[in-house]
Amino acid sequence: MKVFLTGVTGFIGSHVARQLIKADCEIYCLVRNNSNLWRINDIIRSLQLVRGDLINPFNWESLFSEIQPDACINLAWYAEPGLYLESILNLEMLTASINLASLAARSGCPYFLSVGSCFEYDTRNGYLSENTPERPESLYASSKLAFKLVLEQIARVYGMKTAWVRLFHQFGPFEQKNRLIPAIICSLLANKKQGLTKGEQVRDYLYIEDVASAIGAIFHKQIQGEVNIGSGKPVTIHDLSLKIGMLLNRTELLEFGALPYRPGDPMFICANNQRLVETTGWKPTYDLEEGLLKTIQWWGEQIHITDRSSVA
Repeated sequence: MKVFLTGVTGFIGSHVARQLIKADCEIYCLVRNNSNLWRINDIIRSLQLVRGDLINPFNWESLFSEIQPDACINLAWYAEPGLYLESILNLEMLTASINLASLAARSGCPYFLSVGSCFEYDTRNGYLSENTPERPESLYASSKLAFKLVLEQIARVYGMKTAWVRLFHQFGPFEQKNRLIPAIICSLLANKKQGLTKGEQVRDYLYIEDVASAIGAIFHKQIQGEVNIGSGKPVTIHDLSLKIGMLLNRTELLEFGALPYRPGDPMFICANNQRLVETTGWKPTYDLEEGLLKTIQWWGEQIHITDRSSVA
């Protein structure tokens, strides 16, 4: 199967590419000329790199005509921690994603899978299912939801099948160092204190290989519509951080209450993943502790590597 993949140099995209390789897919990856390929260096010989820019497309009509992909998996979006929620770049990514979906549909691509966010939902509703009302509260979530709505209409006009995958929280190898779990791990490995909030927020964390396998399961089953990808198992930030500290035997370095809560930070976000499980038969391979152990091991090996590019 020929797959046109965007976002391959990002955290999630690099793992999805590995899943597609295992499934013997022929993968065409859109890569900017200045992209840092460090996340895919070990698999690059199994990929067909297509040089280009999602935001500034060039000669894409002939590109899609030549490749004639059986499916498009769109994982590219701006994802700089601390900045992405309200960045104006969300609007550029929205426009670029609409252009890509339109081109795929006009070119006869039969299936288009794109990634959304749990933050599209009204997070006041407890466990979040695909039927939960939408209530985005950031430019990022609003842009994602806007793309979903336009994508549905493009698909209706051209008869293209689509899937909208809503991710919750993921972690594992190749994540950006300044996100929560890597930040804690790296601080403790360096024997440095890590400031945290009180940690009462509840979140849904899933190991990245399981996230990628879930996306792969949706893709191979050609599931349509909205699908949540999460563990379905809530954990407080306090307990998550404490578990990392215990695995590293450095709980004394965790400073709970040293940081304030972010204004408007939801206190409970957890997936109802029933549709994912029932439609694909997917099951996670790793529980939280197993995923954290693998992540700690990876960061232990990478601790001296400098920070990498932050644009997915």
